[in-house]
Amino acid sequence: MAWFGNSLNRKFTLATFAGFLASSMVFMLLFLTFYQEELKQERAQAVREVNNLLQSSLENAMLKRDLDGLIYIVRHLGSQPNISSVMIANPQGVVRFASRKEDEGRTLPGKMVEGEEAHTLFTRDRQGREVLRSINPVHNKVVCQQCHGPLEQHPVNGILLVDYDATSIRRQARNTTLMLLGAGSLIVIINLVGGWWFIRRFILKPVASLSETSRALAKGDLAARVQTRGGDELARLGQTFNQMAESLQEYTRKLDEGKAFLQAMIDAIPDGIRIIDADYNMLLVNKAFEQQCGGSPDARVGGKCHSSSHGLESPCPSELYTCPVEEIRRNGKALKVIHHHLCEGDAQLDVEVYAAPMRVVRKGKEELLVVESIRDLSKEVRFTHEQRLSELGRLAAGVAHEIYNPLSSMKLALHSLMLNIQRESDKPADITEDLAIVEEEMDQCIHITDRLLRLSATPMEKEELVNMQEVLMDTLSLLRWDAEQAQIRVHRNFPETALRVMASNSEMRMLMLNLIQNAFHAMPDGGDLHVDMECLNGQVLVRITDTGVGIAENELPYIFMPFFSRRADGVHGTGLGLSISKAIAEAYGGTLTVTSRAGQGSSFLVSLPEAGEGDAWH
Repeated sequence: MAWFGNSLNRKFTLATFAGFLASSMVFMLLFLTFYQEELKQERAQAVREVNNLLQSSLENAMLKRDLDGLIYIVRHLGSQPNISSVMIANPQGVVRFASRKEDEGRTLPGKMVEGEEAHTLFTRDRQGREVLRSINPVHNKVVCQQCHGPLEQHPVNGILLVDYDATSIRRQARNTTLMLLGAGSLIVIINLVGGWWFIRRFILKPVASLSETSRALAKGDLAARVQTRGGDELARLGQTFNQMAESLQEYTRKLDEGKAFLQAMIDAIPDGIRIIDADYNMLLVNKAFEQQCGGSPDARVGGKCHSSSHGLESPCPSELYTCPVEEIRRNGKALKVIHHHLCEGDAQLDVEVYAAPMRVVRKGKEELLVVESIRDLSKEVRFTHEQRLSELGRLAAGVAHEIYNPLSSMKLALHSLMLNIQRESDKPADITEDLAIVEEEMDQCIHITDRLLRLSATPMEKEELVNMQEVLMDTLSLLRWDAEQAQIRVHRNFPETALRVMASNSEMRMLMLNLIQNAFHAMPDGGDLHVDMECLNGQVLVRITDTGVGIAENELPYIFMPFFSRRADGVHGTGLGLSISKAIAEAYGGTLTVTSRAGQGSSFLVSLPEAGEGDAWH
């Protein structure tokens, strides 16, 4: 049965049943013993009364010497119901008269004829049957002294033994005991069933409801409640339990809302955030950090900091990395470091990490945690690039206002002057030629101003077709004066067919301007600059090669890092030019690589996907 599987049901039923059996056995044994003793006493009393009557009859028969009458009485008494046998023995235990002929002449055991008091006992006859034997001494009297001698020497004339069938006595005792036991059992069973129903109805069911609700709460179902009825102690316990569950649910709701608010707050921070414990476990991360790691499974709560950021299975070795956790654990102070984090697919990300200590109490103990703010330096580069474009835009606007507009007005005035001169035929022809040269130079100034405007134009959201020959020609034209001043000879090798890419015109100009200026800085004493362009396997390749000081082999891995600057002209640069250039090239599906040898110059190669014939504005 299903209810029997309940622990309290099982214990209660087994304990009650065991107690019932034990008490029944004890009751039966005690009652049977007491009842048998009571029957024995009752039978002994009845035997004594019969014996008194029988003894009087025997004494009368012996006084009259009526042996036949005595034998008749003995045998008649022996034939009565429930009487097995009657025997009369002399003081020495020899049976003189018996209701059964075979008992005459046998000698009884000494214990049967000892004593002068009547008594009864359970024993077995010669056939092995259990009998209740009544032993009654026949005392000597004055009238009997003639035959039996004086009282002092012969106090007992003989012994009367009457055997009653003990089977009927035991059967009566057993039947009575079983009847009483059955009645008691019926009462106990009724009480047991009533007690079981009461306990099941008013104790076990409420306890089972409490247990089921507790399991539901343990599994996370905070809406589970105990079904309470009545107003007894268990019902009040259920109500108190429900109040506790409601308080727990409310507290958990507030805790979840607080966690959600905290997570939303740190997710709103643009920099990557993570909190690390002393065992390098990440206790909290935000979306920006997960995005920095490219959605790697290691960049989640519960992961190791060294696995998510450096791809290592064990903590970062101190001789290779400055570990914020180790440093803060050592001196307890905040610090800022530059790291190279590995993202999904082995991509490398340059980041600036600001780490600070945070002390909290967890599980009753104070614990030191480390909070890291991780800034993506490529975004910093992008921001700096946009700043430069914005500054160039403001510069171009100033140029347009300060130069372009006056030049346009001067050109209009020059046109009017030339028309007037042409009407007067007597003016010399060289004046007209000089004015034409002035107009040509003014056009050149306007063209240069237009190039500055293109360079500083804000990048468009949509990509456009960009003619790379035109970009390079305009860029070299802007830097022509710088090349002449630095005694740098520029060599161009462009194909006749226009090579186009899908990108932002202003950003392509910024890319080429950065690379060419970087080559100028590498040749402080002058030299040769080669600008080559070709199309190979669907890629537009632009190679910018200088004959400058070159780059040391140990510095090559770091030249594209933000804020890394090693200018040969002695000027301290921002260290962002090459970082911006690499970011621009990769933004349009291209690459920027370098080959260099110290003292022999450097060669930067830009590779961009060639625009197809069907490409237009996106």
